[in-house]
Amino acid sequence: MRECYVSRQKNVYIKGLANAIVNNEIDLEQLSKMSNDEARKTLVSLKGIGNWTVDVYLMFTLQRTDIFPIGDLAAVNALKRLKQLQPKASKEEILEISEQWKPFRSVASMMLWHYYLSSSTRKNQ
Repeated sequence: MRECYVSRQKNVYIKGLANAIVNNEIDLEQLSKMSNDEARKTLVSLKGIGNWTVDVYLMFTLQRTDIFPIGDLAAVNALKRLKQLQPKASKEEILEISEQWKPFRSVASMMLWHYYLSSSTRKNQ
């Protein structure tokens, strides 16, 4: 794992997730049948898995269309720039804006990531 640049702590989390799967403490097939909130509750109960990880899992693995990853700095900073928000805009303000994109907040998030990664955006930061 070190050759893959996985830290010791992340290695512990990866092994914990693998053990949970092997020991039937978590069923990945069942996650796909759960609501976003149920899946989040199940996943964050595992050591090392937080809301950002769950958001990414829901978006990319379970292909959920209505996720806004509020903990993702690139998405949040791109939104602040596009909407000309104050740098210290509150989480609530960001989430309120994202509500306008329901039920396609995942698509909006991907567009924000693209915007963030574009060269014109990065030059001005």
